[in-house]
Amino acid sequence: MIRVTFQSGVPSNYFLSRSGRAIWLRPGYTQQRTMHMQHIHNKLAFALKLGLGTILALGFLSQVQAQDKKSDASGTWTWTVPGRNGGPDRKMTLKLKVEGDKVTGKIAAPARGGETRETDIKDGQIKGDEISFKVVREVNGNEITSKYHGKISGDTIKGKVEVERNGENQSRDWEAKRGSETK
Repeated sequence: MIRVTFQSGVPSNYFLSRSGRAIWLRPGYTQQRTMHMQHIHNKLAFALKLGLGTILALGFLSQVQAQDKKSDASGTWTWTVPGRNGGPDRKMTLKLKVEGDKVTGKIAAPARGGETRETDIKDGQIKGDEISFKVVREVNGNEITSKYHGKISGDTIKGKVEVERNGENQSRDWEAKRGSETK
């Protein structure tokens, strides 16, 4: 310990630490006890910083995991579309299965004559809560491709269907609901 002595010859209550910092000695405290308390203070400060850093890191990781989590698109989805030439609405049914980022399934729609026609979906994929796939149908010798894009939120998919007819792109809103028994 290095004590500083004033002109009066009375030593002060300060000493220089190993780092060169002047530390005040409380009355009745020894240099060793003061250094021990400072060592404990430094350890507590380090533990506090480490704990806060860990909490921040875990919070960040949970946000990243939440963003990477895919919505569950598996199940049977239904919606209605307006009937042809003012006819009654037609009920559409979509059965989906998800494996990784790939989506497979079939779409069932009423055809002419009242029977239901199933068609496989193509190029199905899911990224987070975004889903997309194509349905290619043959009508009167012509292939018609419908491109479905949507966002999954619980038991609802909302999005757009794009179809090219006679060289012109047409788009309409699409909203499907998943049945609770097919989840």
